[in-house]
Amino acid sequence: MAFAGRRDVPEPPDFGILKRLARDQLIYLLEQLPGKKDLFIEADLMSPLDRIASVSILKQHDVDKLYKVETRPALSASDQFCFLVRPRIKTMRYIADIVNADKMSGRSRKYKIIFSPQKFYACEMVLEEEGVFGDVTCDEWSFYLLPLDEDIISMELPEFFRDYFLEGDHRWINSVARALQLLNSLYGPFGKAYGIGRCAKMSYELWRDLEEESEGDGQGRKPEIGNVFLMDRDTDYVTALCSQVVYEGLVDDTFRIKCGSVDFGPDVTSSDKSIKVLLNAQDKVFSQIRNEHFSSVFGFLSQKSRNLQAQYDRRRGMDIKQMKNFVSQELKGLKQEHRLLSLHIGACESIMKKKTKQDFQEMIKAEHSLLEGFDIRESTSFIEEHVDRQVSPIESLRLMCLLSITENGLIPKDYRSLKTQYLQSYGPEHLLTFHNLKRIGLLTEQSAGETLTAVESKVSKLVTDRAAGKITDAFNSLARKSNFRAISKKLGLIPRVDGEYDLKMPRDMAYVFSGAYVPLSCKIIEQVLERRGWLGLEEVVRLLNGNEFSVSDSAVEDNPACESQRVVLAVFLGGCTFSEIAALRFLGKERGCKFIFLTTAITNSARMMEAMIEAKA
Repeated sequence: MAFAGRRDVPEPPDFGILKRLARDQLIYLLEQLPGKKDLFIEADLMSPLDRIASVSILKQHDVDKLYKVETRPALSASDQFCFLVRPRIKTMRYIADIVNADKMSGRSRKYKIIFSPQKFYACEMVLEEEGVFGDVTCDEWSFYLLPLDEDIISMELPEFFRDYFLEGDHRWINSVARALQLLNSLYGPFGKAYGIGRCAKMSYELWRDLEEESEGDGQGRKPEIGNVFLMDRDTDYVTALCSQVVYEGLVDDTFRIKCGSVDFGPDVTSSDKSIKVLLNAQDKVFSQIRNEHFSSVFGFLSQKSRNLQAQYDRRRGMDIKQMKNFVSQELKGLKQEHRLLSLHIGACESIMKKKTKQDFQEMIKAEHSLLEGFDIRESTSFIEEHVDRQVSPIESLRLMCLLSITENGLIPKDYRSLKTQYLQSYGPEHLLTFHNLKRIGLLTEQSAGETLTAVESKVSKLVTDRAAGKITDAFNSLARKSNFRAISKKLGLIPRVDGEYDLKMPRDMAYVFSGAYVPLSCKIIEQVLERRGWLGLEEVVRLLNGNEFSVSDSAVEDNPACESQRVVLAVFLGGCTFSEIAALRFLGKERGCKFIFLTTAITNSARMMEAMIEAKA
């Protein structure tokens, strides 16, 4: 898709159908167990379920009591237990304990396990080992996709990142392929597919296999999404490790957005209770500030409050009829807007307080130095001080990883020194965390990579260029080097700015990091879509360890004027940050196209670090 110079952005498809499909399938599965039943729900399925089916809908279909998995059920009079769970071995043992306890006490019940999004053979094995496989019936709730907003769909699988990138576990790839198959059948056929990364390639290939088996249901239908781009998280760790400064990213970093909603505590609501707020395009205030740099948000909110006050003041001087119209038509909307405005102002004040306490400006300065490759010794000293002051184990780890990945690994002296200081500050139980970070390539020592490079150069003298390329790729995957500096130079990720960077009127995607850095993931997507493939990006691909692909579907009409050709599904495997979403939304507006985001889960630097930490609190 060559970018058109058009400014009008296509409307996103209606993803409400995904919710309706998930709800109808769940109701169908519940009705297969007729009569009253108790439902046990896994903790991390509660929020997604809440977005799909309310408690009242569950009650309509004979669900009597609701329990959280992990809690021992009280003596229940119900003759039927239904378990809505993720396919985890720990949960299977919990269910087996309940079934065996009932057997011991001579209690007879029916048990049904509904796995979401799919069941794994290992779970059935555990049930068999525990001697309860014959007592339970198993079903799958194919709940792969949860629309969080008009342009964001999440698989709500935060464990995907650790399972695949650290443990090398491929089990979720099938879920990704099935999710793509579902989207393709509803909104496709997708005309062009691009991608980079091992996981992206495997997911794409499995999806194509599934398509061939089902013999393309969507033939002859007018597609709503024309392009799909798959990207592994390990293609770009740097962006995910940076502090977010767009409003939505800051809200996520500060309060944790969970499943599209956030809990604002008493410090935001100015009352003694917390409020749960759904953050999406329906929130009129939030939709206007979500992608803005934080420095512009206060100005916008104060202007908005003045406008709101002016609308309230119009009441003065109204006659009875006008007042009646005002109350029936406008007042409710104004009150709702006023409530949201005061919440977002409260959130901004709370963010400001927390960030001032954390020396946020100093931290951003150190991050920018790391990204640009200046004052590395100074930044290393800042990180050492951060560790020694015991500011936060997660933040310290994040800064160390950012230093390592931008410098292509730490020199052994720095690595040993920082590791020792960290373990002394936060406890020796973090030793395993360092092992994990090394394995995944987030925090590494330089020496191993250098010896490999030496071997590479000797080997390349002995063999032809083509063979040397293959050998180099093999060494690269062993070393898991980041090559960030070289990639940054090639793609121009650090903008050259004359004077101040205008954050209110941004001119490129770098605004999401205060004009200091264009997110690598977004730059790759921009370049590939612009070139309609990887041609001319061979050097970048080599530095990113390859596994790129670009495939056109000859059956789909390739007409750049076609509306669907300007809709791109960006698939992030291993998580996507709100900064990347804001950057691509900006790019879409600039180039007259619409990005839809499909991610295994929304992530940020803290979630990534927590996935690596072994020390149990």
